[in-house]
Amino acid sequence: MTNLLDDFAAAVAKHPDRVAIVDGKGREVTFAQLKERADGFARTWHARGIRRGDKVLLAMLVDADLYAALAALWSLGATAVLPEPAMGLAGLRHAARATNISAFCSSGLYGLLKWVIPALWTRRHLRPHGIKGADFDLHTPNDSDVALISFTSGTTGAPKAISRSHGFLSAQHRAIAPLLQSSQDERDIVAFPVFVLVNIASGRTSILPNWKMSHLDQLSPEQLAAWIASQNITRALLPPSLCEKLTKANVPASLHTVFTGGGPVFPDALDRLTTSKPDLKIVCVYGSTEAEPIAHLDAADISSDDRSAMAKGRGLLVGRPVEDIRLRIRDYEIQVAGAHVNSGYLDPRQNVENKVQEGATIWHRTGDAGYLDDQGRLWLLGRMGSHVSLAGRATFPFSVEVAVRQWDGVDQCALMSVENESYLAISGDTRHETIWQKRATEFDIDRVVRVAKMPMDKRHASKIDRNALQKMIAS
Repeated sequence: MTNLLDDFAAAVAKHPDRVAIVDGKGREVTFAQLKERADGFARTWHARGIRRGDKVLLAMLVDADLYAALAALWSLGATAVLPEPAMGLAGLRHAARATNISAFCSSGLYGLLKWVIPALWTRRHLRPHGIKGADFDLHTPNDSDVALISFTSGTTGAPKAISRSHGFLSAQHRAIAPLLQSSQDERDIVAFPVFVLVNIASGRTSILPNWKMSHLDQLSPEQLAAWIASQNITRALLPPSLCEKLTKANVPASLHTVFTGGGPVFPDALDRLTTSKPDLKIVCVYGSTEAEPIAHLDAADISSDDRSAMAKGRGLLVGRPVEDIRLRIRDYEIQVAGAHVNSGYLDPRQNVENKVQEGATIWHRTGDAGYLDDQGRLWLLGRMGSHVSLAGRATFPFSVEVAVRQWDGVDQCALMSVENESYLAISGDTRHETIWQKRATEFDIDRVVRVAKMPMDKRHASKIDRNALQKMIAS
């Protein structure tokens, strides 16, 4: 099996002068230049004693040097540790503590963290500086060698450290690549790091965000559209929250396709995107940190019957499972297995809750409830254990929320239980509040509560922070 380093080398040989990465400041780096940087970093860090098996925590700006650093570490046989960016300083501390790092690599002002986090005080401090010199024997990764360690978002508990081997990343590349395949020379704006890796391995250009992903609320629709237009971007790989911003601006003519995921993609959001640019192709991708991708859906394939089913509270259609995955439903829960499905966490004690081993097969319990229809398509019902009682019936709140999102005037909504009463929190146009209350009774919902602004998750601002919302309602 080839690995991402082999694919990267092949892309460099085939497209040396093609732009690999454009960073948020508009600086372009070709595939040949990216390889040169990676080789320079590898020489420098080899001289600093970085060897096979070392774990190196990366606190770097999201630019070409970050991806060159990954290639450099992998060519030395080292493991890159990527903290959860949404957690900020706490994420760095957690990553350093959970993985027993050998060194710390920083760029820009992130170097000051060396003196802020005690766990880094005794670790080697690397900087992304390259040196020229004679080539040395680089490490050829085995499939089982750990390439990187990343973390779950922590929205359902303490963030779990996930080890990704070179074989896993290669399998993930093979699973995602067909979704992104194109006969044209695309220019993709990419908000998901894993898709940047896939593009680099495929010899395709990635445009990085010119905003901070941790401050999505500060990004204006006009800034997003201007960046797409100025970079002549043809495809966008964005979370639903950014797709929503796109609907509030003039969509540039160059953009012909949007891939979106990282949070629920509701029918009303798809309608707004299509209205903003009728010929826009929209592909929804469902997955999780442990298994990306699981299923995908071309928005054009959603039928009127599908829309009717979603409006009646039967869940959210997320499409057909990708070819390289095994998927089953056990007591409503979606479980997946395959080469690009994480087989275990860094701490084996955390496997008990989410992993089921049957012979040589390890099934990942996604924690999502769903079902397969008679066409083999996957529908989401919500999170396991999230039931709300409606007229004595245990109901997945997410399935009702999918329906409510299609009511006039609704922007965001969440159904939850507070002190044995069902509450439907809605943000949107309050002129429809009377209608909301009437329609809520059709679902046997006790109360409708208007919320000025929904609290959202810190990673992609695409999922409602239910703990924060429940505190708001309770108060």
